Amino acid sequence: MRGGLHRVLLTLTGLLLLALGGAVLAVGLGVRLPSWWPQTGPHDVLLSRAERTHWRNAPWWWPAVIAALTLLVLFALAWLTAALRRRRLTELLIDTGDGGGAHLRGAALQDALAAEAAAQPGVARARVLLRGRRTAAPVVRAWLRLEADAAPAGALTTFTTEALTHARESAGLASLPAEVRLGEVRHRAERVT
Repeated sequence: MRGGLHRVLLTLTGLLLLALGGAVLAVGLGVRLPSWWPQTGPHDVLLSRAERTHWRNAPWWWPAVIAALTLLVLFALAWLTAALRRRRLTELLIDTGDGGGAHLRGAALQDALAAEAAAQPGVARARVLLRGRRTAAPVVRAWLRLEADAAPAGALTTFTTEALTHARESAGLASLPAEVRLGEVRHRAERVT
């Protein structure tokens, strides 16, 4: 699941639960809700005893309840797995040219790329993350924190022509797409006298 879809589903679930809880609270405080709402007064219950036990003796009831709860648990586990899954590239398979291959640790490439980016003029800090699969070309996500007097266009050009090119060539990759986010280092305002 993508991060955006995860946030949308979580937001919709939260809004639904908030609306239901707010409606029950409103009825408990004496607010009259539309006639289709099952709870009519502060001492009323959402489901009466007759409604709760109406289908209990039907032969399809318990298998349907168990199937619905199983699907709900499987969906929740899939959602949790997607949310906790690591999106970092742990290792990269590199073709050595002799029919074999070598494994390059993703963290080593990330650290080398971040160190080279942080060493370039105008960059105070750099953070790099590799995403993708080990057999396909990875995607670089980089965050560069620029000094107050650094030119963003120059820092971006230097990063792509030097650090990113060195990483692509040293890993033997045909391409190394990157998403670079630029920000500035927070500093106090200088006082002009």
